[in-house]
Amino acid sequence: MLATGVLTVFAAACRQDMHDQPSYSAYEESTFFADGQSARPLVAGTVARGHLNEDTLLHTGKDGDENATMFPFPVTEAVMARGQERFNIYCSPCHGRTGQGDGMIVRRGYRRPPPLADDRLREEPAGHFFDVITNGFGAMPDYAAQIQAADRWAIVAYVRALQLSAHATLDEVPAADRGRLDETSAAQPERR
Repeated sequence: MLATGVLTVFAAACRQDMHDQPSYSAYEESTFFADGQSARPLVAGTVARGHLNEDTLLHTGKDGDENATMFPFPVTEAVMARGQERFNIYCSPCHGRTGQGDGMIVRRGYRRPPPLADDRLREEPAGHFFDVITNGFGAMPDYAAQIQAADRWAIVAYVRALQLSAHATLDEVPAADRGRLDETSAAQPERR
């Protein structure tokens, strides 16, 4: 008798009430709402999780209607290291590691991008490079979906460093680092 009672209680607890809920299928009609739709329109101002882009400079590269000349955050050594890492991953296949436009796919027959150290590109504001990375330009595809906004800015900072280094003179190199340049050039084999 006790076993029958326990079995009855146990069997009653095994129903799938949570599984069999009266919920709507996608785009199913509804008698509850006046418009007859079960899918509800988004409330004005709704922002998808992770997509609140309040900082327009960070997310657009624009200062008003113009390309920004400044960065949305301080350019630190960590930002430069991140920019170099992201540049080597996403940009070097076309632009090469030094930004000269001699990347691997160019050697395979694709169109050569202009060297990033060209005078014309050195004159462009930082926001121009951010916009090109974000939206693409010419044969270059957009990378907005692959590279987060902060990483795009880090790449722009690294591009600026490449531009400076391509036009730097030995006098502009700190004295403490000149010895390292001599060591590096002595360690590299001669090119013929």
